[in-house]
Amino acid sequence: MTEADQQLLAIASTPVHSIADVVAVFEAIENAVPENEGIHWFNWLYLTVTKSVGASMDTLHWNNPDWLARLDVVFAGLYLAGLRKCLTQAADAPQCWKVFIDSRNDTRLARIQFAMAGMNAHINHDLCVAVVETCREMGLAPTHGSAIHADFTQVNQLLDKLIDTAKEELKIGLLGQVIPDLGALEDRLAGFGILASRELAWTNAELLWHAQVIPALADRFLAGLDKTTAMLGKGLLLPV
Repeated sequence: MTEADQQLLAIASTPVHSIADVVAVFEAIENAVPENEGIHWFNWLYLTVTKSVGASMDTLHWNNPDWLARLDVVFAGLYLAGLRKCLTQAADAPQCWKVFIDSRNDTRLARIQFAMAGMNAHINHDLCVAVVETCREMGLAPTHGSAIHADFTQVNQLLDKLIDTAKEELKIGLLGQVIPDLGALEDRLAGFGILASRELAWTNAELLWHAQVIPALADRFLAGLDKTTAMLGKGLLLPV
């Protein structure tokens, strides 16, 4: 393991208990990982989103702000766990995260590809797990149309403008170079939509919640989800 990866591992091993903790760890990753590495750009986007969610706790009405804040922390913990496993136990790491990490130095890719590939792994694979774990902790159930589902959906309003703005800022090569064919780049990104993926993640959380009574079924469900998410990640990370 390189010295840089050892530093990243140490940061990713920092316990997080609040949104403020998450922001601090993400800022440390941003400072530690150079701009010529793909992790930097997913982390940059995730940090922007996390700050927005944190600020919204005091500016928007939430049905259950404690649940939402805890979800944010549990969700971030899965990203950090994915980093740790890829750096230390690659064979046991989720394939969707391994696909992302293995491509992090590919200078043929655009910054937006790394940002979206990271979001793909985190939303399509991790988010349903985070919802289930948070609900279990707080004695709730992930039910469509519930108060917490309304909070979950309201986050989409925060994401919509942020993601659109970020996409425009990140449509350059990993090293800052101009992308010669933006149409080809758009084709790479066309198969992944964050808002639609979040809605699917909620449905998957409900399925996982009910599958828990049959542990082997829950394990197979997550294994299949990891496989399909990894396949989409490979498509997002094809060179332009």
